[in-house]
Amino acid sequence: MADQGRLSVTCAWEVPPGAAGHRVDAFVRRCLPHLSLREARRAIEEGAFWLDDRPARKGNRVFPGSILSLKGFSHLLAESPIPAADLEVPILYEDDSVLALDKPAGIATHGFSGRQSYTVANFLAAARPTLVGVGMNRWEVGLVHRLDRDTSGIVLAAKDQDAFDHLRAQFRRAAVGKYYWALARGKAEDERLIAAPLMREPGDPRKMKPVAEAGKRGQRARKWRAWTRFQRVAYARGYSLLRVEIGTGVTHQIRVHLASIGHPLAGDPLYGEGRDGPVGIGRLFLHACSLTFRHPRDDREITLASPLPPELKNILRRLKIKL
Repeated sequence: MADQGRLSVTCAWEVPPGAAGHRVDAFVRRCLPHLSLREARRAIEEGAFWLDDRPARKGNRVFPGSILSLKGFSHLLAESPIPAADLEVPILYEDDSVLALDKPAGIATHGFSGRQSYTVANFLAAARPTLVGVGMNRWEVGLVHRLDRDTSGIVLAAKDQDAFDHLRAQFRRAAVGKYYWALARGKAEDERLIAAPLMREPGDPRKMKPVAEAGKRGQRARKWRAWTRFQRVAYARGYSLLRVEIGTGVTHQIRVHLASIGHPLAGDPLYGEGRDGPVGIGRLFLHACSLTFRHPRDDREITLASPLPPELKNILRRLKIKL
């Protein structure tokens, strides 16, 4: 890390009498209200903020006349995703109300601060700037739902707030048809429904885990209802190609549900055999291939399709599986 003491001041605020005795982290949020408390504290720990001539600590108290300075870290001033004009995400469908994109694997749908610059939201901020501000928060840029970073396929965005609210309501009611191609280890059943709520893995916030009994006493952690249905389309060389439907949309849902019954996804670094795996995949084999919803303006049914990416087609050819 560069010597922050030698960086020029990006922005500075004088502590007013009304903020006397406030903690530094609280005063940072007062100055930059678009930051979450977590983001403010992270920035303080990284040395972004100085109180008078010393690095600030989140528990420091501020007093009238003191100067809080932001040195470097200019992304913290961003109140919405920073446009990324050099980022390309294919557009599958667009009209006056709806935009659907074909998200590549390896790119997040959106972040939660100006720190992220390589997301679908950053692409939309550049390609469709009128979408900035559409959604439940300023970071969504109209995006109605999300896919995991390593999952490819269809992502839907609304072009105005009314369309966003209409589409989000469909997702909440499980009225949207969501289908995926998944390659799982082992010979899966011909078809199966997995209905198990999910919760965060204690001790590892990156992971989720199924909960056998949602109402079990003594379990106070938050749980999300989730169901996943699959059909086995093909089996070869120790892998099953599955067509998967989900009615809910919980973080890592398909990955966790399939791993819980002994069929982790190929290329899964968190729940499976690792990113490469025996087929040398190099990425997670999970692709959002079809999405069906009602148009927010005229209620007509729309079904969108995304072809399997070339790198996943190559894996199927290597396994001698034909779609």
